[in-house]
Amino acid sequence: MEKEIKTVDFKLYLITDRNLLTPHSSLLTAVEEALKGGVKAVQLREKDLRTRDLLEMAYKMREMTKKYNAKFFVNDRVDVALAVGADGVHLGQQSIPAEAVRRIAHNKLMVGASTHSIEEAISADKQGADFITLGPVFETPSKMKYGKPVGVDLLREAKEKISIPVFAIGGIKEDKVSDVIKAGADGIALVSGIFGASQIKEKTDGFMRLLK
Repeated sequence: MEKEIKTVDFKLYLITDRNLLTPHSSLLTAVEEALKGGVKAVQLREKDLRTRDLLEMAYKMREMTKKYNAKFFVNDRVDVALAVGADGVHLGQQSIPAEAVRRIAHNKLMVGASTHSIEEAISADKQGADFITLGPVFETPSKMKYGKPVGVDLLREAKEKISIPVFAIGGIKEDKVSDVIKAGADGIALVSGIFGASQIKEKTDGFMRLLK
């Protein structure tokens, strides 16, 4: 029996990093600008926030994403995701496995997973992730700790070997979007590509047009 091919209903996966914003900008305002620009999936990833502050931020972001009919994910924290009624959780390589999340959440959460190699991609698929981010595809300061860029060929290989959507991450600028889509990526995951922009709504809108 062939394995079911999973799909997701978004092409741009926005991952937050408030440290990229100008000192007087608020993360909620920046996310709302991106939602106005057409983003349909947001992951709250603020690892240095204390649990209480993270929970407060997650409640606000959940309400906002609902208003714009967008999916909302919480990085790593299954408890916070469940508490605020998020759509999903995003796991790193040191997180609990996707299958454990499914048991804890009684299948109420979508599960994304960060991967940086073909082995990690295959493992995430086997453990029951709904989709993965794979990279860094190109050079980017925020992903240097994960090693050298993996390049577009790894996206192609992943699409041949796994049955879940693959989001290219790492150094993706507008002129690289067609390269990763041609290689088989189902979409792109952006951090600095959006939060590093001076006009977030316009920048997001530009990426969304390229992904259509």
